[in-house]
Amino acid sequence: MAIGFGLLRLSPKAFWMMTPIEFERAARPFSRRMAAPARADLAGLMRAFPDDVNKEIGFG
Repeated sequence: MAIGFGLLRLSPKAFWMMTPIEFERAARPFSRRMAAPARADLAGLMRAFPDDVNKEIGFG
C-alpha cells in the first residue's frame, strides 16, 4: 500500500481496482533488482546464523 499510495500516488479506488500483475508492472521501474548471493556468501551466512529448530519452537 505504501508503494501504491506513496510512490505511485494512486487514488484508493485506482489502487484497489488494480490486479496484482498491473500493480507489479506499475511498480517495476521503482524496484531494485538484487542479484542472488554468491554460494560462498550464502554458506557464510548459514554458518553465522544457523537454524536452530528447537529454539524456534521453544524447546531450547
